[in-house]
Amino acid sequence: MIKNMPENQITIQIIKALKEGKQQEFQAILKELQPYDIARIFEGVPEKYHTRFLLFLTPEQIAELIQELEKVHQLIVLNKLGIEESGQVMDLMDNDDLASLLENLSPDKIEELLSGMKQEESKIVKNIMNYPPETAGRIMTNRFVWIPQHYTIRESVDKLKIFAEFSETINYLYVIDDDKKLVGVVSYRDLIISDELEKIQDIMYSRVISVSAETDQEEVARVIERYDFLSVPVVEKNNELVGIVTVDDIIDVVIKEANEDIEKLSASGKAIDFDTKAHVAAYRRLPWLILLLFIGLVSGTIISGFEETLSKVVALAFFMPMIAGMTGNTGTQSLAVVVRGLITTDTNKGVVIKLIIRELQVGLIIGITCGILISIIAYIWQGNAVLGLVVGSSLVVTLIIGTLAGTIIPLILYKFKIDPAVASGPLITTLNDILSLLIYFGIATMFISKLM
Repeated sequence: MIKNMPENQITIQIIKALKEGKQQEFQAILKELQPYDIARIFEGVPEKYHTRFLLFLTPEQIAELIQELEKVHQLIVLNKLGIEESGQVMDLMDNDDLASLLENLSPDKIEELLSGMKQEESKIVKNIMNYPPETAGRIMTNRFVWIPQHYTIRESVDKLKIFAEFSETINYLYVIDDDKKLVGVVSYRDLIISDELEKIQDIMYSRVISVSAETDQEEVARVIERYDFLSVPVVEKNNELVGIVTVDDIIDVVIKEANEDIEKLSASGKAIDFDTKAHVAAYRRLPWLILLLFIGLVSGTIISGFEETLSKVVALAFFMPMIAGMTGNTGTQSLAVVVRGLITTDTNKGVVIKLIIRELQVGLIIGITCGILISIIAYIWQGNAVLGLVVGSSLVVTLIIGTLAGTIIPLILYKFKIDPAVASGPLITTLNDILSLLIYFGIATMFISKLM
């Protein structure tokens, strides 16, 4: 019925069913939609219909809906439900998503919401919230299938059938000993092709790749990327299995971390999206820009310091924007390469030295190529070979320095445990502007007698 229907027409059909109180028709439409689509339609429906929209949903559907909504809308929905019904819905939600939803609320509000949940479920959520933010412990789920190592294949399959609906993934079954320590892993494929009388301990992989509950979420993402896992087990220090992190949660982490790095690279601070108010966006951008404004004043001081040189050879002014702009561009390019590389590559002294040498070579190649080109242009344009030499040699030196600055600054920050993305593009550009003008006018002053 709605297979090829645009979303706005589906929304109209939903509103019509809500208006007329036709729950069966409402459910018939929802049956063909994904939870994400239902969430977008819920947000698009006029607020006066939200309560009836929720009344027409099952607790399972509400749980799926909440997990697809923005955080502010999640809390609104829970508040509309009341303590008892919200507790029932929260019992059905993924515990890691629930912990993320509650993390910024007041202790009293957290207790109020958790009070309606089953005691066992609320305890798990509280345990997840005890782990540091942005660690494996905070994004893990307890909804997975584990089996004792003495189980047969038949017993394991029977357990899998029972908990298949409960588990977030059945691609891997994690094997534990009597002390709940992780001792092995069995893939679903190995399970179904093995003889049902075989023991799990005879077919399991005993070399299990796992992460600590304290492991940073970016490192967890690297592990999953490195080994092409769909999930990775999370253990405590004594190797006790406490949860798993699934690839869908890692995708969320990667997107979040990428957005944060983009915000820092652009010096825009906290998140700014299409819905951010103008005054809020301006407030979040201003601190960095004001800082860069004052740093930029140094460029003006440098120019005034070489006022005599500039007055004698006015043609030098033609090439100032090009020298400063090219230096900033190469620095920003190197910065982007380094920030991306630090996320995806394990670094050590050898890797760092190799990277610096590589970027130095890049700077040399780019600098010499652009330097020769601008020297020829300057000579043809102004008819002065010395001017071409000054502009060309200045560009060679500044491009090398710009490339190295964009490489070394984020590496130094990373060494001191500071997010390298803080070395934002505008900051690198501004610093390179200062250095490029110093070099440009310094070289020009050396050749002033030949330039006149």
